[in-house]
Amino acid sequence: MSNRNYAIVGTGALGGFYGARLQQAGLEVNFLLRSDYDYVKEHGLIVESPEGDFTLPHVRAYHDAHKMPQCDVVIVALKTTQNHLLPKILPPLLKDNGAVLVLQNGLNTEPEVAKIVGAERVVGGLCFLCSYKVGPGHICHLDYGTITLGEYAQDYKAIGITNRMHQIAKDFKRAHIPIKMSEDLLLSRWKKLVWNIPYNGLSVVLDARTDELMANPDTLILVKEMMGEVVAGAKSCDRIIPDDFIPQMLEYTQKMKPYRTSMKIDYDESRPLEVEAIFGNPIRVAQQAGIKLPQIEVLYRMLKFVDVQRQEAERTRRLLGLH
Repeated sequence: MSNRNYAIVGTGALGGFYGARLQQAGLEVNFLLRSDYDYVKEHGLIVESPEGDFTLPHVRAYHDAHKMPQCDVVIVALKTTQNHLLPKILPPLLKDNGAVLVLQNGLNTEPEVAKIVGAERVVGGLCFLCSYKVGPGHICHLDYGTITLGEYAQDYKAIGITNRMHQIAKDFKRAHIPIKMSEDLLLSRWKKLVWNIPYNGLSVVLDARTDELMANPDTLILVKEMMGEVVAGAKSCDRIIPDDFIPQMLEYTQKMKPYRTSMKIDYDESRPLEVEAIFGNPIRVAQQAGIKLPQIEVLYRMLKFVDVQRQEAERTRRLLGLH
């Protein structure tokens, strides 16, 4: 029985799902919430899943990180657009020998966290998960759920599989969460971008689900070409993505249930988009190595435009008191 305790920073479709699974498996999990705090404090969490629905009527819900117990593992499941909050949240949450597990999309998220807590305390995680929030404290898991763990080191130096990764993996496996181990976190981040960049970006600018992008021959060409650019971006960092990886991602997506990507959900809900973490950072990293990613850059510029337009419309709506 593990005596490690966990904190979930960002109890949404991802953090809420994994945190609920960990608590269901008997681990101590402390949830930091904002808008859902009152509801979850009173009613707990509900998870619908093809692997079995369950309810946690009582959870350790908090509205203030300073009132939470210090934890062995702090899971960051916030959107990267909220990372400006982390300098105040993370330090009081961590035990002296604690670790931060960064379950966020994009590139260069771990270095941001390392500036706050130190590189030696950061572990990265890549989630292949289809889930969404139905309402406060209510999460619907549609498909998949594997997390790839990788130890972070300064400048993404590959340092192999550590004992700390094994300990965290043991807890997640106990919660029936599939875990893979990566010896090279940077390579794993670029691999995740092979999926995230085309599907998240195109789903917003084309107002389409994953199945619609796969079914149309023109959008399928765009997906494949952008995936190829991500492979070139990885190569600019001396990370080689195998030739069979793109066909594998296409096959996964073809078999996936019709899915509105996380970025499309954010756009539809008028939330800020993770444009910089998922698109801007990879473009800049590749450019520093003299490599251009032209189609991804076009998508990046389009997303920046629609994001600004949507956020301005949302601010106007709030000023006018419209709901």
